[in-house]
Amino acid sequence: MESEIMASYETKQNCEIRVFESSDEMATDLAEFISQASEISVKERGYFAIALSGGPLVRHMRKLCDAPYNKTLDWSKWYIFWVEERAVAKNHADSNYKLTKEEFISKVPILHGHVYSINDNATVEEAATDYEFVIRQLVKVQKVGVSVINDCPKFDLILLNIGPDGHVASLFPNHPALELKNDWVTYITDSPEPPPERITFTLPVINSASNIAIVATGEDRANAVSFSISDCQEGPDAKTIPAGMVQPTDGKLVWFLDEAAASSLEAANGAYEHQGY
Repeated sequence: MESEIMASYETKQNCEIRVFESSDEMATDLAEFISQASEISVKERGYFAIALSGGPLVRHMRKLCDAPYNKTLDWSKWYIFWVEERAVAKNHADSNYKLTKEEFISKVPILHGHVYSINDNATVEEAATDYEFVIRQLVKVQKVGVSVINDCPKFDLILLNIGPDGHVASLFPNHPALELKNDWVTYITDSPEPPPERITFTLPVINSASNIAIVATGEDRANAVSFSISDCQEGPDAKTIPAGMVQPTDGKLVWFLDEAAASSLEAANGAYEHQGY
């Protein structure tokens, strides 16, 4: 498929930045990126384990619901998880599961038994414990890979949004959850954005993925994007905001940005080598 990337930059930390002129071009390239990750994982492992964030991210995946992907991808091998979820009922307007089901899952032939939502009948603490247990069981039977570096689950692809404050998943700036090393899934009860109770993957799990994509649109994300990518460029000691702490241990990170979200980068892109497309 012909690339429609406006500009691409490659940093020193296995971190690529792609900038797009339109939402449609971003969605086209993201679909191809996800498709390639799926095909490689199915060929190498027999499965494709993907973990999603909520919010606008799911809408950027809309091209997967159309030809050729809805016919060519091996959907029977997909296993879907959530990087984060709000502690609300599955039919609640704030539920990431509800949004993903309406915008994506209901439109593609993914097996119902391969969709791993969070227990909405438990307390937020119990839900986090339950979700980690489920993932551990799937690692044991190799539906989800395992990192040889730290024994964390190794998802084939993790898709993230970034907030204006630089948060990813439900990992917010200066929150103690950022420091967790041994937990795979944790919970918070004090989210600065409603609703306050959420469960989230921890940074070690996110950073163990084979592929990570962070999607950002809008000028209100520009500063957070710029600071985060500067962190990515400068290495693991430059940890100032959560998105900047997303640094794969043995994988690749790709940023998908529109022009507005990349505007602060473009003002200082001497740090990156321009790759023509």
